[in-house]
Amino acid sequence: MFDFSNKIVLVTGGAAGIGKTAVEKFAQQGAKIAILDMNPEGRQVAEALQAQGTEARFWQTNVGDWEAMRTTHEEVIAHFGGLDIAVNNAGIGGVWSKLADYPMKDFEKVMQVNLYGVMYGMQLQIKQMLEQKQGIIVNTASVAGLKALSNSAAYVASKHAVVGITKAAAIEYARYNIRVNAICPVFTHTQLVENMLVFDRSMEDKLKKTNPLQRFSTVEEVANAILWLASPEASFITGQAMPLDGGMLA
Repeated sequence: MFDFSNKIVLVTGGAAGIGKTAVEKFAQQGAKIAILDMNPEGRQVAEALQAQGTEARFWQTNVGDWEAMRTTHEEVIAHFGGLDIAVNNAGIGGVWSKLADYPMKDFEKVMQVNLYGVMYGMQLQIKQMLEQKQGIIVNTASVAGLKALSNSAAYVASKHAVVGITKAAAIEYARYNIRVNAICPVFTHTQLVENMLVFDRSMEDKLKKTNPLQRFSTVEEVANAILWLASPEASFITGQAMPLDGGMLA
């Protein structure tokens, strides 16, 4: 699809779902891969890539912990010798609750992972990219970062914030040859969506009907968008929050 030969790519949340698929696709196109995830299955993902000839390594990391992120990024850069592309993809959904009843501990947890995790990553990644005078960042936001969804105040707030800091960073660092964009997928076949549906399977059909294509997106479709934004084919695109929504916002 694209040529990422010898590009150093860091992906948070790379152990499963969209992140894992993006990792595999980058590897197929010649990239060197750093996987950051709390899920220990990321080690198996890295080992499978190594068996296929890809230079890959896994770091078990809590993206919502500044010191863990700082240490991990230092180790990634020391190991690979730089950082060309960063995909800040790790995220959680939070509880399903009306705003007035939303548990504050859960609200804070969602913000810590979804917003602070992206902010921590971007700060560390941009500092390295400034030294290199080039770099690309793709953040995983959500269609919930562009419109409201009921019973998901924390998730909606965190993803709106990801869109905001994506745009702010794009404006600030374009002159340094650093591009920053976000993807905004609708409901996708991932564990996060499965966790939401486990309480009410009838919601699946309702959620599919929220977009004109009347289906969920696939992890492959979302990962393809990530790779495109990270590729030279998207070299004039920065500061965008790309909807992958099946026409929902049309």
